[in-house]
Amino acid sequence: MSRIVIIGGGPAGYEAALVATQLGAEVTVVEASGAGGACVLSDCVPSKTFIASSEVVTAHRNTESMGVFSGGQQALTVDAGIVNARVRSLAQAQSRDIHTKLVKAGVQMVAGTARLGEDTLGHTHRVRVAPAEGASYDLDATTVLVATGATPRVLASAAPDGERILNWRQVYDLEQLPEHLVVVGSGVTGAEFASAYLAIGVPVTLVSSRDRVMPHEDADAAMAIEKVFRDRGMTILNNSRADAVRHTGDGVEVSLADGRVVTASHALMAVGSIPNTTGLGLPEYGVEVNDWGYVTVDRVSRTNVPGIYAAGDCTGVLPLASVAAMQGRIAMWHALGEAVQPLRLRTVASNVFTDPELATVGVSQNDVESGKVPARAVMLGLDGNPRAKMSDVADGFVKLFCRPATGQIIGGVVVAPRASELILPITMAVENGLTVNQLAHTITIYPSMSGSITEAARQLMRHVVD
Repeated sequence: MSRIVIIGGGPAGYEAALVATQLGAEVTVVEASGAGGACVLSDCVPSKTFIASSEVVTAHRNTESMGVFSGGQQALTVDAGIVNARVRSLAQAQSRDIHTKLVKAGVQMVAGTARLGEDTLGHTHRVRVAPAEGASYDLDATTVLVATGATPRVLASAAPDGERILNWRQVYDLEQLPEHLVVVGSGVTGAEFASAYLAIGVPVTLVSSRDRVMPHEDADAAMAIEKVFRDRGMTILNNSRADAVRHTGDGVEVSLADGRVVTASHALMAVGSIPNTTGLGLPEYGVEVNDWGYVTVDRVSRTNVPGIYAAGDCTGVLPLASVAAMQGRIAMWHALGEAVQPLRLRTVASNVFTDPELATVGVSQNDVESGKVPARAVMLGLDGNPRAKMSDVADGFVKLFCRPATGQIIGGVVVAPRASELILPITMAVENGLTVNQLAHTITIYPSMSGSITEAARQLMRHVVD
């Protein structure tokens, strides 16, 4: 029987474990913090639960035009203690559910840490396990999966203290909402928290080192969301780099590179992540790790050492839970001799949980404008969508990309409420090679937000015909 040892119990690790047990392997998962790992306990699940609370407040914004009078946002009270307690409770519940599912499937769960041990003769790899309780011991495995994730990057001049200077894992310990929050970093994480705190009534200053927020996202989408942020009162400091953050006793001072100083009650550091790959014995074992600490893998999650695989954020492939889970599954299918399709990032949809949301799939505007990918594009604003008008939604759009000659859909962008749901038909079109003609002839509900997707396809179809 194959013996699999998985180091890390996040989406990459636990999904891999379920696949491996289903295929008859003996599986041990070693995880320090709990089933689901950081994704479930401190990152993705908590942040989206927190955002869900902010959406309740958002639903009460500007309702007077619809004939609903609730006293406005100022009449609402947000209790940070209750919100954060709910966040922690739901995360723990999700972790318990995953743990129960794994144990029921026959996975041996070990609370603790692990690292690669001494090289062994034959076709096994020795793993040194350090349980939370008891003495360390060795396990010999035919296959090892490294799925240790990543952790918030720390700047020496702005080290989080858990009180006034926070990383995104520490915000859930606050009993009171910040009086004024400075968010340092305008990538996905920074934008999501800035959006959520702004929605619940906290004054927010967003410090962005680039000329726009979310610089790696679709430019039209990022600029649309930045406009929404500014219209709702957020202060955005573009082309501004934070040199240091200092705890002043009753607040913080954020020193910018140009000499300006921003004062606030709290600072949230959202300056990226670093992979959790130190202390795993990877270089000593011969496993290739790049200059940034990420484990080098191919499209079936193999490292350069036979029998050693890696998946998830520790690989730096794409920091999404969905990608981590698929990497883990692919690793086990490959290791256990199943037919497997290599990871295809071009068909992976991603979403930014701001308000409105931003979802993308396939080729990007940059790919098209640079000439890397020949394509035609159509961008259709939601301001003409009847369902959007009924819901008083004025911000957002649908954008589609297709091949010029065939009309095959190769990408799309959605900025809208629940864009994470609206991107699915575009993702299915990209995955299955559908054309704009096929999408245009699909009947949608009237009225519906999804009607804008088929309308964009009809407009693009005319362009292709022309």
